[in-house]
Amino acid sequence: MPKDTKTIEQLSIETIRTLAMDAVQQANAGHPGTAMALAPVAYVVYRDFLRANPSNPDWPDRDRFVLSAGHACILQYAALNLTGYNLALEELKRFRQWESLTPGHPEHFLTPGIETTTGPLGQGISNAVGMAMAEKFLGQRYNRPGHTVIDHRVYGIASDGDLMEGVSQEAASLAGAFGLGKLIFFYDDNRITIDGTTALSFDTEDKGKRFEAYGWHVQHVADANDLAAIRRALTNAQKDDERPSLIIVRSHIAYPAPHAQDTAKAHGAPLGENEVRATKEIMGWDPNEHFIVPDEVYEHMNLVEKGQELEDEWQRRWEAWRNMYPDTAEDWDRAFAGELKPGWVEALPEFDPAEKDKLATRAAGAKVMDAIKSYAPTMVGGAADLVESTKTNFDGAGVFAHDFAGRNIPFGVREHAMGAIVNGLGVHGGIVKPYGSTFLIFSDYMRPAVRLSALMGLPVVWAWTHDSVGLGEDGPTHQPVEHYMALRAIPNFWFIRPADANETSYAWKVALERRGGPVGMALSRQDLPVLDRSELGPASGVERGAYVLWDGNGNGTPDLLLIATGSEVWVALEAAKRLQDEGITTRVVSMPCWELFEEQPVEYRDSVLPPEVETRLSVEAGVGLGWWKWVGSEGDVVSLERFGASAPGTTVLEKLGFTPENVVTRAQALLRKRQRVG
Repeated sequence: MPKDTKTIEQLSIETIRTLAMDAVQQANAGHPGTAMALAPVAYVVYRDFLRANPSNPDWPDRDRFVLSAGHACILQYAALNLTGYNLALEELKRFRQWESLTPGHPEHFLTPGIETTTGPLGQGISNAVGMAMAEKFLGQRYNRPGHTVIDHRVYGIASDGDLMEGVSQEAASLAGAFGLGKLIFFYDDNRITIDGTTALSFDTEDKGKRFEAYGWHVQHVADANDLAAIRRALTNAQKDDERPSLIIVRSHIAYPAPHAQDTAKAHGAPLGENEVRATKEIMGWDPNEHFIVPDEVYEHMNLVEKGQELEDEWQRRWEAWRNMYPDTAEDWDRAFAGELKPGWVEALPEFDPAEKDKLATRAAGAKVMDAIKSYAPTMVGGAADLVESTKTNFDGAGVFAHDFAGRNIPFGVREHAMGAIVNGLGVHGGIVKPYGSTFLIFSDYMRPAVRLSALMGLPVVWAWTHDSVGLGEDGPTHQPVEHYMALRAIPNFWFIRPADANETSYAWKVALERRGGPVGMALSRQDLPVLDRSELGPASGVERGAYVLWDGNGNGTPDLLLIATGSEVWVALEAAKRLQDEGITTRVVSMPCWELFEEQPVEYRDSVLPPEVETRLSVEAGVGLGWWKWVGSEGDVVSLERFGASAPGTTVLEKLGFTPENVVTRAQALLRKRQRVG
């Protein structure tokens, strides 16, 4: 059919399909099939339903769109280009190329209009749950009778893979429990995966009934090309304010390709030049032309004018609200700037060893949270059914539930979803320093989300407790060993293991001040000595990653450096004093955050770890991997190269060698070795 005889809707949809084919073919890599099949869905959502302004992609009350099926990103890139976002056609031609704005999966903070980084399946839909929770919380906080300033929806597309991954099931369960009626997702029922058809592993369950059981509103669209049915389903979904919505759309992957349609090959590989030509011919397009966008399609799909009108109308309501509620408006400004109220730093607690000589760092963390709660009124988060253990709730701040959006989120035993939801809270805006908490061992369950928080540079906080074998009786299944190093290995991630209550206070300060990425804290279950700062270096040294805690030789050059983190710092300090009594001048360095220390000027690093002192011993109740960077080839590590054991924590630490006596012995052996070599 010639282009000039087609409806503008059909021409627009075919434009999306040809752009998807051309971009993937030119890149010789990508996933064209889903983008081709869902072109009608993207067309209807973006053009007819999405309240957004391409000229200002960060407008606070915009609708969000999340492509959880991130492998189909060319679908979203095409929609963004056609609707007027600052994503030029040239960028589609550079799909998957070095430093393009069209990477192989959507990346937040890179491409205008991309709300979150998706690709690892299940993460996107779970992020979207967090966004919908943020909308609900902020709406209840800021909306007033006759003055609505937060009222938007979160739309998205999920694939078979998204629904297979367990993280999406955890998040969907919470979305239903919390009544997130502003959340509307399409499920692309194309019945194809990379390995073949879904009959291999995903046809025995009724996905719709599963989501109905979660408390979702479920609808079915029998044909992805039925625009009227898609519009009806979206309209019905918008009317249900009490339940999140899932619209199950039957599509045919790679439609209307004559040979690739409904094949697994069309999922993750270019169609091939011949198939692209044949498909264009079927649609009545010139097979010799590439990346063609008819002018009338740009005119028809452009949302700039409409989006600006929507934002302007909101701006007028927002200004009226600001004038009516100026104090609340100041709160809004801070929240959307990611800032706490002035005075929060001064409110951070200081711990006096004369008042309490021992305190678990998790308990110290609870006191910090209590001190800052009024300064961070939109800080939202919770624990994975472990609040009593992690002590990470805001007393009196209410529980997030179906009818009331309190600040304390009861995630239940859902570490996977908790991580992804916290990321969704973080990318939404207005939620200052959202956090998630569980035992450090279960950071393994959260790792995909933790990694993505670092990749996106999200200002979120991960508060992990029960941070070592010192937790005791629960045994090796609950005792982290390799986790410190595994987390330190993540780029742009700051991992802090404070030594005592005062270091914990400063660890929270670092976490609350960081803008460019996440901070994870590892806090102890067991009580630790509150170190006497009148005799030691100030706990503010945490802000530089490592500092001189104690120096037996004043400012002179020591014979030995003991470097420790967390609950092993007091052990190193006690060992140093005993070594000092033996005439071995020893410096103790507390190194709670490697990443912060690495950012310091070389002069500072050398002042803490003098290069001329090669006799160095690290002390940490985890694997020694990585410590050689700090102790050097002439140093040694007191580490844990095995799993833990079930016994009282003090017994486990003693049996595994984390005692002053063993550190003294190891230091003496290292010194003797150095003397023999010398």
